[in-house]
Amino acid sequence: MKQSHNQRHPGSLFEQLSLNVAAGCVCALVWTCPATAAPLPADWQHEQPFNVPAPGLVKLSLPVETLDAARSGLEDLRLQDDAGSEVPYLIARPAPAARISQRAKSFQVSLNPGGTVITLETGLRQPIDGITLDSPATGFIKPVKVEGSNDGSRWQTLTQGQPIFRQPNGAGQLHLDLPPHEWAWLRLTVDDQRSQPVPFTGARVQVAAGASAPNERLPVTIAERNENPGETRLTLDLGAANLDVASVQIETAEPLFTRQVTLAVPQVLEDSVREQTVAQSVLYRVAIEGQPVSSNLTVSLETLVRSRELLLLIRNQDSPPLSISAVRAERRPVYLVFLARQAGTYHLLTGNARCAAPSYDLAALGANLETAPVLPIKLPAPADNPNYRAPEVLSGIEAQGATLDVSAWKFRKAVQLTRTGAQQVELDLDTLSRAQPDFEDVRLLREGRQLPYILERTSISRSLTPAVTATNDSKKPKLSRWIVKLPHPHLPVTRLSCAVPTALFQRDLALYEEVTDERGESYRRPLGAASWVQTPGHRSREFFMTLDTSPRSDVLFLETQNGDNPRIELDQFRLFYPATRLLFKAGREDHVFLYYGNPEVAAPRYDLSLVADQLLTADKATASLAAPEQLRKPSWGEGRAPRIGGVLFWGILALVVVVLLVIIGRLLPKSPPLESTRPGMDK
Repeated sequence: MKQSHNQRHPGSLFEQLSLNVAAGCVCALVWTCPATAAPLPADWQHEQPFNVPAPGLVKLSLPVETLDAARSGLEDLRLQDDAGSEVPYLIARPAPAARISQRAKSFQVSLNPGGTVITLETGLRQPIDGITLDSPATGFIKPVKVEGSNDGSRWQTLTQGQPIFRQPNGAGQLHLDLPPHEWAWLRLTVDDQRSQPVPFTGARVQVAAGASAPNERLPVTIAERNENPGETRLTLDLGAANLDVASVQIETAEPLFTRQVTLAVPQVLEDSVREQTVAQSVLYRVAIEGQPVSSNLTVSLETLVRSRELLLLIRNQDSPPLSISAVRAERRPVYLVFLARQAGTYHLLTGNARCAAPSYDLAALGANLETAPVLPIKLPAPADNPNYRAPEVLSGIEAQGATLDVSAWKFRKAVQLTRTGAQQVELDLDTLSRAQPDFEDVRLLREGRQLPYILERTSISRSLTPAVTATNDSKKPKLSRWIVKLPHPHLPVTRLSCAVPTALFQRDLALYEEVTDERGESYRRPLGAASWVQTPGHRSREFFMTLDTSPRSDVLFLETQNGDNPRIELDQFRLFYPATRLLFKAGREDHVFLYYGNPEVAAPRYDLSLVADQLLTADKATASLAAPEQLRKPSWGEGRAPRIGGVLFWGILALVVVVLLVIIGRLLPKSPPLESTRPGMDK
């Protein structure tokens, strides 16, 4: 849309319009559309009417409901006045200034009685608000005093008692916050009175970022909590998609702790949903004798989260999980800025999956528009456009897929649905056991046609409890051996854990299975190994072993050599496998079946990946799987791993030998017949 003649002098015009709006706008009222208003376009699903009390420049904050109803990049957002004319607008996304840090110009370290003194020249003529030290040391925690100077002789104390630390588990905090100020020199005194000095190899100074960007509180719900081995996984429901999340903060009553944490979001990668890391940090609450408790419970994010879910992964290692009472978050607001040529009702439209992003000449005036004040205009929640046809829950996904001949599939299960819309169903142990390892043979069918889906690989670890029997061989008294029986073969287990009541021990353990090769001979197939140590100073509740490969059979063997020590005791065995889900769209009354068990078929290719973002942002219902139905019995030659028995192998070999002997016998030359003679006859 081109600029009008009245927009040739934007500076003076926008100043005048801003004054008019500030003088005339006291409170915005939500307006119901009059009968004379122009009809809304039929291609947009949602509308939000609002009233502008006076002409001029308008800047309002988009509510989370609008961002959730729109596409992730707001490509489908349109603004229309009551006459039906499209109004150009600008989207402003405030963000904090990028942090600038650089190596200190000079760095000197000296050891004094009771402390390590670090003197550095900043090399900056800008306000400094932080410094980060470099150290190769582990297993320390020390308070630091920081002083500043501009001549190198007169020093002013900036902070005192801030902790720096690094734990053996890798968690560390070597950054010190400072009041923003310009300093030519900084002096850090690391207190060594309670522990040995540690080496420091360098430092980076950080320039103050200037004015901070605005933020708003964002309600967060802990939708799911999973305790994986050594890790807590929290699924955070943000309440809406397409939010610029600035930070996440936990609430916990734990008095002292340090934890490495990761924030991740689900993303579509290579036609499946995987978890993508977007931020990492260290959360802690530490105390040093003589100093107040220091804590950091906030993870900085500054990322556009396109899904409704944000994953918080807390690494516990051998420590017990944190007791987290709540999680809070902050988001950056998104502003809509436009020029209202007259007072009246305007309509904000969202919900068009196929339109292209608009391109307005008004964007060239962004420098003027972004400085406008935010007006207290409150938008109602998005409502259905009365001119829009009743949409599908996820538009853009074909309701009917290609037909499929299922005669080659061995198993199926009914998918039990609770409501219409986006669905997620987790594959159970039976499906994981009988499907191909990468799920190439998994299909969803509705009325004989394929139902497109997206595979979601999660970081959730499900556990199962196997049947375990300790078997000790009297001929091998130094060997301890356990037989671990799984409920199914071919399970994608990745980890084994068990409790060890023995108070003091050191053992190397090996996990393996016995399988049969093509010739019918049995051999050991190693699955994993680990070294477990238990000492009085380091008592662990559980010990873990990571599997290098998934087992083929349902019987595993765990062994260890005891040497001249008493036999080690193991109990509370558990095996872990990753949870895998299917995301799809279906109606509550649809009869959907999951087919699996076809080792010869290739992976499906669906256009559903084009609208995968809709599945990620939709509020998904949880479906379940019914009992399996066996469609046909497998033939003797089918299976993911060749397993020809010994009798069958030797029988086939004998048959081959017989056939070869027959062929060789036919190829040999025949002997001539012997001449016969009669008695009394001469030759």
